[in-house]
Amino acid sequence: MSRWAEEDPWVWVVVQDPERNEQFLGQHDQERDVSFIPFFREKEEARAALYGLARDESLEYEVQAIRYRNLAEHAARNGFRLFLLDGRGVVLEQLEP
Repeated sequence: MSRWAEEDPWVWVVVQDPERNEQFLGQHDQERDVSFIPFFREKEEARAALYGLARDESLEYEVQAIRYRNLAEHAARNGFRLFLLDGRGVVLEQLEP
């Protein structure tokens, strides 16, 4: 078990269309052909990185907190990996949920 799963901290994610069809904002790395959900240690980092992420401009986005294990379960069920990003959008860690 990873230290993230053991510690189960609160992390920050971007939620797409929070008022109607809420879902985590996923990304696709075309070079590696991998789909992932970006997550952040701090709310401010998520807010700063939001505008560098691929997204549908017609939808609204909101930064929300979630427990890491809950996020990992969701990612595993839906075939996503988890990437820890900093506020500039740099990948700090890649995790297999």
